[in-house]
Amino acid sequence: MKGYWMLVLHSHLPFVKHPEYEYFLEEHWLFEAITETYIPLLMRFKQLKEESVDFKLTTSITPPLAEMLTDKHLMEKYEKYLDKMLLLTEKEIKRTSASQTFNKLARFYNERFLKIRDFYYNFLQRDVLNGYRYFEESKNIEIITCNATHGFLPLLCVNPSSVERQIELAVKSHQKHFGKKPKGIWLAECAYYDGLDKILSKHGIEYFFMDSHGLIYGKPTPRYGVFAPVYTEEKVAAFARDPESSKQVWSAKEGYPGDPNYRDFYRDIGFDLDFEYIKDFISPDGVRVYTGIKYYKVTGEVDLAQKKPYDPDKAYEMTQIHAGHFHISREKQMEHLSKYMDRLPLIVSPYDAELFGHWWFEGPDFLYHVFKMIQTYQQFKPITPSEYLEIYPENQVIRPSPSSWGDKGYFEVWLNPENQWVYKYLHQMEEDFLALKEKYGYNDIVKQMERELLLAQSSDWTFLITTQTAKHYATNRIKEHISNFYKLKEMLQTNIIDFEFLNRVKEKNSIFSDIL
Repeated sequence: MKGYWMLVLHSHLPFVKHPEYEYFLEEHWLFEAITETYIPLLMRFKQLKEESVDFKLTTSITPPLAEMLTDKHLMEKYEKYLDKMLLLTEKEIKRTSASQTFNKLARFYNERFLKIRDFYYNFLQRDVLNGYRYFEESKNIEIITCNATHGFLPLLCVNPSSVERQIELAVKSHQKHFGKKPKGIWLAECAYYDGLDKILSKHGIEYFFMDSHGLIYGKPTPRYGVFAPVYTEEKVAAFARDPESSKQVWSAKEGYPGDPNYRDFYRDIGFDLDFEYIKDFISPDGVRVYTGIKYYKVTGEVDLAQKKPYDPDKAYEMTQIHAGHFHISREKQMEHLSKYMDRLPLIVSPYDAELFGHWWFEGPDFLYHVFKMIQTYQQFKPITPSEYLEIYPENQVIRPSPSSWGDKGYFEVWLNPENQWVYKYLHQMEEDFLALKEKYGYNDIVKQMERELLLAQSSDWTFLITTQTAKHYATNRIKEHISNFYKLKEMLQTNIIDFEFLNRVKEKNSIFSDIL
């Protein structure tokens, strides 16, 4: 055997819940992720299990995602979404009846949604987390946690209590949803600052993940580079990303997802078809959105109008070819590394889970074939962090470098002229919250103030402001949480309680309702 491969998936979405609307566009982030990523991955894992393939991977399920996946209101909306998608595929089968190519694709989508619905209602018993629990029980998956609301810890540490609470609630949330404390954590945005390991250690966290430079620029220099974990001074293990295996998968230009045969993400019937025909399946206000039904392939560097029809069979064939390339690349990489190491090398490949299925439609098939090949050729083993640390309990002690996996590797994505205004509020709110909690005790209003503070701390909002992808929504969300926080503060101080408002925000921003 030549080494170990550690696949790590980061499964996260910001907490979005709008009970005041029957349809809300941003709630579809969750519905798409369930249908395009989480269920397709779990279906592939079940297939591997049935074929006696000993696959291993690590996945974070962040507290906001776990809370949404178990929220009755959101999951009822999801079930309606599934029914609507099936209705659309049936409509598409009729519309495309004159075209053999497109009718075949319409039937492909109809069968796909039927299988997803069947898996959701039967195997998962209407709870997506059941799938993850099942594979953790069978020791195929190691589930880890993440900061309570995906807060960007290096920029919250002005108030150490903020960081402490993000980690403490992460552990409590994991315990609530999975019945035990997490051994590891995916730090939001892989963001680390010097001294964070003390808080992780205090809450029983044994390991975390970093980007490559977080380890490489550590002091002293790690003797194995990123190909073995290190311990921090608090004896928390840090695993670092391998750049080569990461780029092969996530890069749309240099990586596998850019292959001309794979499905194109951007050409969608929500934008292509006549408004009157599609209006019941897009936003009720007439805004066109992605439906998830896409009939065209990447094709190459051409305009959307020049894309050619998608061929699922050819795309599936490419997942086998790319899995073969990935497998032999890891094998050769380990062979090379072994010349310079006195232990078996470890390749850590961390990705956003949503890459597999949502952005790269064929991603779950690719992973299925990678695990099949690992089993067939026995050149290296898939492994989880806990298993690796059992084999190699002795590791070099270093001080990792402050870092993140964002653009340019540090904190600029989350702190720049576009979003810097956010932090003065987050720091002030934390101070106000602690003072009010001490004065008034931990009553219902103070608890809701903490929810508003935690939700405002999410790194997703400052990220979306920087990338301009949902800047308006992200800005409004931060302002809404700040406004709610100070309205609740005023209630406390005046003792004039607006119960209608209080009940409304408790229902809408209900994260950690049975933990706080």
